[in-house]
Amino acid sequence: MSSGAGAREVAVGAPDLVRAQVGPRDRWAPPHTAGVRVDLVPDGLGLRVEVAACDGVSRVALRWAAPAPPGVRVLGDAWERSYGELGWTPLVPDRPLPWTVLLHDAARGTTRALGTEVRGAALACWTADPDGLTLWLDLRSGGEPVRPGDRAVAAAVVREVAGGDPLEVQRTLARLQCRDPLAPPTPLVGANDWYYAYGRGFGLDAVVRDARTVSDLAGDHPVRPYGVVDDGWSVGGVADGREASGGPWDQGRPETFPDMAEAAAAIRAQGARPGLWYRPLLRREPPRGALAGALVGSGRGRRQDGWALDPSHPAVLDLVREDVTRVRGWGFELLKHDFSTYDLLGRWGPTMGASPAGDGWALADPSVTTAEALVGLYRAVREAAADVVVLGCNTVGHLAAGLAEAQRTGDDTSGLRWDRTRRVGVNTLAFRGAQHGAFFHLDADCVPSTPSTP
Repeated sequence: MSSGAGAREVAVGAPDLVRAQVGPRDRWAPPHTAGVRVDLVPDGLGLRVEVAACDGVSRVALRWAAPAPPGVRVLGDAWERSYGELGWTPLVPDRPLPWTVLLHDAARGTTRALGTEVRGAALACWTADPDGLTLWLDLRSGGEPVRPGDRAVAAAVVREVAGGDPLEVQRTLARLQCRDPLAPPTPLVGANDWYYAYGRGFGLDAVVRDARTVSDLAGDHPVRPYGVVDDGWSVGGVADGREASGGPWDQGRPETFPDMAEAAAAIRAQGARPGLWYRPLLRREPPRGALAGALVGSGRGRRQDGWALDPSHPAVLDLVREDVTRVRGWGFELLKHDFSTYDLLGRWGPTMGASPAGDGWALADPSVTTAEALVGLYRAVREAAADVVVLGCNTVGHLAAGLAEAQRTGDDTSGLRWDRTRRVGVNTLAFRGAQHGAFFHLDADCVPSTPSTP
């Protein structure tokens, strides 16, 4: 299979070494001695990794021995959004490379790339050293071993591409990693109020003004721009001094957004398409009823300005479906859902290193992996959204591909500091642009234009 001259899928060879880790801090051992079964099954030219462990397993490692060419340059991906850190570097043996690894030999003009298919059950990362490549599959349920019972966990499917031009190789691999991408009905253009209001001091009048402005700029072009209402619209919004909003998401702030259906209609009346921001896993007040037992980490889910919910709990997914259905009923045509990776794991991408979740806490459902819980969340949003365009922000794009039309692939740009826009926005366009159209439509965030930007 090829998407461009000189880039083709090649067969993934059997690893030279397989090891398993039962407890998060246990010694690595051959799988059979650790009570773990690892099955390596051909999948076309790829390799499917299935893991069974009735009594629990934390991680599995697969090692391919192959000397690295002198002067090889390496490119990886990021766990969720990137933060301006992506780039081609020399070999750094202990540097985690989430999801994908590319190795470019400039002297020979060749590029090799390996990666895991999207929506796998493991949080997967690579390391590259002078003697070979290792794939690390984090199968934990939160920070504890997953206990899948008698089922085999479909941990990962590994794909490999070889070729010359690094971008073509990266594009070809991305298309192999995701066979079922979603696309929005039209290109995503428009405005988002966050980059001048930052959730404060705005209301329906400002939203209508923004929609009118972008609609006027679009003129009579058939692609209509979106007018996205970002954080600050809800009853638990940032306008009261909090850093970010939390649920409930059943009404707007009475003084600024008294009727959310009216807000959506007002945006549409200006010739724009209404969009809305929302944070699915945070509640402003301690949850009650069924949700009281659905906090992250057995009730330890305290986050900045709220309590985080665990998406492995059925009551949480029911709430998410209810919230998303409501937004659709209000008439919004795009839903930007945010913060779920941080709310579940308590970490941002740059602090995850090789371990996205800290040790010592388990999901409400210990039989599912963290990756499976996140995919379940994204699937619940997708199903409830129906024809509403879904844009993930602070979501794990590699797990959301095929379940969202668009993905914020970089951290926030800034209406206050142009250097931040250049560092994170341009970087994500450069090094994750190959995912555009292959995983989803890529959103490198807005180009802020304010009096603070040159």
